[in-house]
Amino acid sequence: MSVEALPAREARICGIVTKMLTKRGRAAQFQADQPLHDAGLSSLDMVNLMLAVEMEFDLEIPQREITPENFRSVAAIGRLVEALVPTA
Repeated sequence: MSVEALPAREARICGIVTKMLTKRGRAAQFQADQPLHDAGLSSLDMVNLMLAVEMEFDLEIPQREITPENFRSVAAIGRLVEALVPTA
């Protein structure tokens, strides 16, 4: 699925992930439902991704929501953002 076909919030998350992968010298091609670890993000990248998502959507992710399941893929992060800020 191309970024253009994604909901706006997922496209924004894809942009963040793409920048992170590019900085690491990795190919920035991935699917919204692909595990981000498989795309090339490390554990430290995932922490930075969480912080970047908080900044991008101007929200604070509650500690109870910081789980591997919620950050497994762009689609999962999109669902989390939607649950926290339905208009994002």
